[in-house]
Amino acid sequence: MTEKRSATLATVLDGQLCSGCGGCAALAPDAVTMQISDAGYLRPVQTSELSPFQENYLNQICPGVRVAQAPAGRPDHPLWGPYIAMHAGHATDPELRRNASSGGALSAVLIHLLDSKEIDKVVQVGADPNLPIGNRTVLSQNGAAVFASAGSRYAPSAPLEGLEALLQTDLRYAFVGKPCDVGALRAMMRFDDRIAARFPYLLSFFCAGVPSLAGARVVLNRLGAPEDEVTAFRYRGNGWPGFATATLRDGTTRQMSYADSWGGILSRHVQFRCKICPDGTGGLADLVCADAWEADERGYPIFAERDGTSLIVSRTEKGEALLRSVVAAGRVEAFAFDPAGLAAIQPGQTGKRRLTLARLAALRAMGRAAPRYTGFHLWRNARAAGLRANAKNFLGTLRRIWQGRL
Repeated sequence: MTEKRSATLATVLDGQLCSGCGGCAALAPDAVTMQISDAGYLRPVQTSELSPFQENYLNQICPGVRVAQAPAGRPDHPLWGPYIAMHAGHATDPELRRNASSGGALSAVLIHLLDSKEIDKVVQVGADPNLPIGNRTVLSQNGAAVFASAGSRYAPSAPLEGLEALLQTDLRYAFVGKPCDVGALRAMMRFDDRIAARFPYLLSFFCAGVPSLAGARVVLNRLGAPEDEVTAFRYRGNGWPGFATATLRDGTTRQMSYADSWGGILSRHVQFRCKICPDGTGGLADLVCADAWEADERGYPIFAERDGTSLIVSRTEKGEALLRSVVAAGRVEAFAFDPAGLAAIQPGQTGKRRLTLARLAALRAMGRAAPRYTGFHLWRNARAAGLRANAKNFLGTLRRIWQGRL
């Protein structure tokens, strides 16, 4: 680490506020790189001093410092953010629908953009061949490449890290990333005119948080799959919700249900920044996809295996027009979805949005840095959560800070 440490990076890293998006490495590629930390998360490592411009730029775009969204004339749901329309549906290609994690709608949209020549490449995350439980950023140029990268990857990723090299081309890209990745890229557009020209489409998905690689290693251990024997690892897919699946050198596989892998293990390894994030739903993207779970009589999502169904949220007119063109091309089947039913099938997103303010208040009460969020209806959501839930989360966060467990 350089002696002249960035004040912004210091605040974000010391406060456990980094999402690992790679935005800092994108704006200062000669001064910052992303590396896996001892805890198993992607974190920036500063190797030289940032210029005053870069420091100010970073302070404006880092999701660990601030995130802002505005309705701009659109319906603005207190839980789900600004949107044009909500749909449920799935890819019409049965193989793509099964291969993807959530009905394949997002992958179908990407393939349509490539085949229609609206874009030249897709910037997305795929499995790292050198670390099967890990991720790498890939540039997909055709449907086969999109198919190969389909499926949720519950591990750290920094798709913004190599942004500068892409901006120096004359190609057009669709960007697919976590909500924090998209939020940072959208903020960067205010500083760099090249981004809007090179990235006409920003797509995202509902995100429950980024687990560390340590979580995946616990999954491998429970599966009885030695990491050095694992040649491929899928967190989901090949069904809905699909199984966490390790493929070993001898060709055998080990599997664990989504409820056990995500619910029982990976969710316990999610980084702290994700626990105080009000935007797990991609409010700054053009188009967002998620799981359109069915709910049981208690209103809790049913994780029994079935054909996948995507929730598709058009957040901008551009996103809605894109979806209409994909449906017209016969690649996606979609029908209207009532937002009133979304809270029941996305209880994690509902709870996190409603309790963000209590957790931020605990950070500030202890003199800790906290991100500034604008446009997320924090007070309104906190009131909906009720006094008891807010008090529990406020005191729980205080306890974690006091015990040094952020």
